[in-house]
Amino acid sequence: MLTGSDLLVKVKELGDASKSELVRECGYVSTKKDGGERLNFTAFYEALLEAKGVSLGETGQGRGKGGRRLSYETKVQFNGNLLVGKAYTTQLGLEPGDEFEIKLGRKQIKLVPIGSADEDE
Repeated sequence: MLTGSDLLVKVKELGDASKSELVRECGYVSTKKDGGERLNFTAFYEALLEAKGVSLGETGQGRGKGGRRLSYETKVQFNGNLLVGKAYTTQLGLEPGDEFEIKLGRKQIKLVPIGSADEDE
């Protein structure tokens, strides 16, 4: 699959070629289970935009998901649980199995990663 300036040069070379031919000639083709050909238009157009300097956001994070903005607010659920959603844990780089100490204040809850500098306070 061509990218960057190589992609731009190839597209310019092909001139009046059809969209399918452009995608195929630039290498954005994969093989289906039945042996047929699949043209990867989305990957082609994303690479083309990237080559022209148009960024579609950070790679790998939230690709294709606009979603809503984080409110940084939550509420206690009917069963008494307090939920911190995946968007927040992803933003903090937390992984399944990470452990925290729960510190209670007068009207606050503080989660301190076990083994961190704040843990000793």
